[in-house]
Amino acid sequence: MYHLTQETPDDWWEVEALYDLCFAPGREALSSYRLRDAVPPVAGLSHVARDSDGILAGAIRYWPVAIGRDVALLLGPVAVHPTRQGEGLGGQLIETSLDVAVAEGWARVMLVGDAPYYSRFGFARLGDVVMPPPTNPARVLGRALQARAWDGVQGHVARVH
Repeated sequence: MYHLTQETPDDWWEVEALYDLCFAPGREALSSYRLRDAVPPVAGLSHVARDSDGILAGAIRYWPVAIGRDVALLLGPVAVHPTRQGEGLGGQLIETSLDVAVAEGWARVMLVGDAPYYSRFGFARLGDVVMPPPTNPARVLGRALQARAWDGVQGHVARVH
């Protein structure tokens, strides 16, 4: 059993250590990290999952990005401690945080990831949205949080200033 709460500033370094454990060295060299430089995560959407002993088991963060004149959420990273994987915790983090995003009025969310995994959460390839290189276009996925939210949204994804 896990308890999901909004990430607080006190969680920051513990979450960063989890990301270091779960992702390859050099993860911060990825193009998605350039979109996060000097931009704080969206307050209230980033969550942590802790077990009954208070041990961090998973985390998810969201960042604002610009696509032309439009704004979207950039989901990621989402990570589950290797000893806790396979328990559905990643899905719980995604679904819980997306429910909050809908309640807060966000229209659209995107990510860079594996379509077979993320399609179960309603994500599909975004053909007209271009992430900075060297991102594989087939891994650029989005989900509308409001009806038709991706209609007409196209162009290069950029950092929000």
